[in-house]
Amino acid sequence: MDTSPTCSQLVCGRYAFTTPVPAIEKRFEASFREPLGPTYNAAPSQRLPVITNAEPGQVQLLQWGLLPGWVKDVKIAPKPINARAGTLPEKPSFRQLLQRRRCLVLADSFYEWQQTAPAQKGPKTPHRILLRNEQPFAFAGLWDEWLDRTSGELVPTFTIITTDPNAQMAPLHNRMPVILPDRQAELAWLDDGASVADHQLLLQPYAASLMREYVVSALVDSPANNDPSVLVSAI
Repeated sequence: MDTSPTCSQLVCGRYAFTTPVPAIEKRFEASFREPLGPTYNAAPSQRLPVITNAEPGQVQLLQWGLLPGWVKDVKIAPKPINARAGTLPEKPSFRQLLQRRRCLVLADSFYEWQQTAPAQKGPKTPHRILLRNEQPFAFAGLWDEWLDRTSGELVPTFTIITTDPNAQMAPLHNRMPVILPDRQAELAWLDDGASVADHQLLLQPYAASLMREYVVSALVDSPANNDPSVLVSAI
């Protein structure tokens, strides 16, 4: 049974965050609010490390899968894990978040499943994608808070923004997550003083020459496999 994400619908449906906490705190100039161990196979619905524009000095754990604050019935509400960069200004819910609730989603690699069989059928081949220097990075994201009116619990969630693929990603998928290219871009994304147009300009494909990828085993298909074995090359 094929348990990988549906390639026609998702991009960056799994990623990894394995950099030690002290290195992350130094790199992103932020402190963890609660302890966190390595995550080799991060999946939707999990609580994962994020830095919001509201608290840029804190690394918080937010649930992956956006649940906007206006949602009334959480059981039937879609919880998008991705948001297309080009349509953010067109959709009211995303447009408002682009204006007031942006975040950095911390990672050091991500996975994509390549469809190689004819007619988009059959098994998909998982690839791990990372920076050539193997350093941690930040996806551009949006976040929001949903209030559970029955319990009073406030549930913070996020989604990862995607854009057109670069030359490295194009053979794998027709979309790629937005990786902010440097610290200046990360700070600009969090800057409430910048305009929506300025924020939109940051949502570009990452330079292909600075990335690399390799095939990994089908272990990564299941989020239950959350250990270093999913990082090992299958070739």
